[in-house]
Amino acid sequence: MSSQIAIALPTLANNAGQLDKTFSSSGVAQVYFAGSTSSLTQSVALDAQGRILVAAKVGTAQGSRFGLARLLEDGSADLGFGFQGSVIGRFAAGFEATGSKVQVLHDGRILLAGLHYESEHRTLPALALFDAQGRPDPDFGDNGRQIVRLPGDLSMGTRDAWLPPGVPGAEACDFAVQPNGHILLIANHHFELADHVGILIRLKPDGRLDPSFNGRGFVMVRHLLLNTWLGGLLLQEDGRIVVAGSIDFPQEGLLARYLPDGRLDERFAVDGFLAFKVQGRSALVNQVIESAEHLHCFGSSRDPIRCMAHSVHGNGRPDLHCNGGQPHLLEIGPSGCQWSAAQAMPDGRTLAVGATIGGVEADFIVARYLANGSLDRSFGSGNGWLRTRLGRSLDTATSVAIQADGEILVGGYSLDGNYRAVVARYLNQ
Repeated sequence: MSSQIAIALPTLANNAGQLDKTFSSSGVAQVYFAGSTSSLTQSVALDAQGRILVAAKVGTAQGSRFGLARLLEDGSADLGFGFQGSVIGRFAAGFEATGSKVQVLHDGRILLAGLHYESEHRTLPALALFDAQGRPDPDFGDNGRQIVRLPGDLSMGTRDAWLPPGVPGAEACDFAVQPNGHILLIANHHFELADHVGILIRLKPDGRLDPSFNGRGFVMVRHLLLNTWLGGLLLQEDGRIVVAGSIDFPQEGLLARYLPDGRLDERFAVDGFLAFKVQGRSALVNQVIESAEHLHCFGSSRDPIRCMAHSVHGNGRPDLHCNGGQPHLLEIGPSGCQWSAAQAMPDGRTLAVGATIGGVEADFIVARYLANGSLDRSFGSGNGWLRTRLGRSLDTATSVAIQADGEILVGGYSLDGNYRAVVARYLNQ
């Protein structure tokens, strides 16, 4: 089993992994939300014109809101979008909210997913649909917004008011849009005490629950009655659906796969489920991506927390050519580190982003992996990874996107008095 401790090597001549100083003059753009007191980038995406969409959790004097902003390709605010370049809102009047993920649809509309805070302790998954100028789409849900409520309050989850930003917890939110416009999303339901389960949901294009999916519009992701938690969702090219997270306690990394109609794909791994530990330790998968008929998991080990990457064949079986079929661990910094997001490159390599952990020790980290699961030593001054300090403390990368020219956009936030949403751009050549 592979575990690596990061050691700095001499600087190489190539620039791959350096901040692109032509982006917002310094390589890092601050994302402004007019009238906000704080902001945290949770997701970045690109539209057909190369403009950058940012989903965020925004603090205001009245509480937490979802935020949606758009930057031009050079990192400057797109002042023609929303109000002064951004939209701040909530999914229902009188309640708090957060934004978690954004995606530009094929027709140019913008779909944002997040959480509706039903109370101080409970959340519900929610969506908002906007046109290309940031105006709500009146044909979706309730005037452009849809809170997803399942029978028996099964979509109701736990609010992580105590959890430090950047540490994966109960407030996970991810979605994918099928070619016919139907929306897949995940939720985590907390029954009582330590009893919780991940849920896969499908909505119609207008935001209503789709009862043709598994006969009721949702699937409870559970194996042998073990607890599950979902943090990521992948819609494969062939239409099958992979969910990722953790199972059991102590946690093991989890992948499960479903057919397009919501039935469990029992030909995947063992009876549809793949659970794994990392060198005997607990594991958590934050995102799964698809590349070259493989599934690549990114997240962290536990006790201690280390960056974890694990590649398996498309059928869920180990690939002995990728780190001997075992997860790959990377140790950066004395207090731990984790991968939050990843994206495949066209040539089969993958990019992962996340953060080191521990107050002033928390920095952006970015790595590039080869198709065989090993670090790409031509990236990051010969290390295969890089670490960037942006502010005084709690610099956390949460999301990644690759521009048409191959440059790397990394969304996240930094604490300097208040949290501020940022997008950084790195060279990838």
